[in-house]
Amino acid sequence: MTPSWLNLALDSLWPMIYAGLTFTIPLTLITFALGIALGFIVALIRLYGPKPLVAVARFYVWLIRGTPLLVQLFLIFYALPSAGITLEAFTSAIIGFTLNVGAYTSEVIRAALTSVPKGQWEASHSIGMSWWQSLHRIVLPQAARVSIPPLSNTFISLVKDTSLASVITVPEMFLAAQRIAAVTYQPLILYTEAAILYLLLSSVLSALQVRLEKKFAQQSGSNNKEAKNDPAYQH
Repeated sequence: MTPSWLNLALDSLWPMIYAGLTFTIPLTLITFALGIALGFIVALIRLYGPKPLVAVARFYVWLIRGTPLLVQLFLIFYALPSAGITLEAFTSAIIGFTLNVGAYTSEVIRAALTSVPKGQWEASHSIGMSWWQSLHRIVLPQAARVSIPPLSNTFISLVKDTSLASVITVPEMFLAAQRIAAVTYQPLILYTEAAILYLLLSSVLSALQVRLEKKFAQQSGSNNKEAKNDPAYQH
């Protein structure tokens, strides 16, 4: 005879997996992509932008990194309606996580860009490359190799952080576990099962990220080789 706890775990498995497939994973991928884009823009502004924009970028990073993500989510979803701005739960989660990821990744990207020797910029300018060509073909491939490992850690952490979206009623995986636990009165079984699912999801995504790092490293090497074979380098 199957133990009751096992029956409960099996019965609750699909609802939690479904919540993960429809909310947890999409929320992670969307906010990571948007956060990387935002972080890249903020990093460029802090390094090469005019002073007023640099001040705004610094304030944004200081504000987001200095306040808890949970508080940021509460402000967006629960506090903004008092100012006449009402957002859906999933939209609020996307905004909150994107702003958070953007602030942290901007520091990673900024550090990666500054790690490229200035001589690389000077050499590319000396052969007639524009600022954008130098950034795209020379600097970014080198900076990417430096930034990929910490960005990978951010990605894996984001998977687990999405569980915070449950507090603003996003029906992701942890909220699904909470709802089942509220009906069955078996929080130990349900929360343990949720933890195992998060562990499995993080492990799979981590393995995929490693493969992406290797592929990106090979692509960066090819780009550098192509740039060195550019006719401009022959002058």
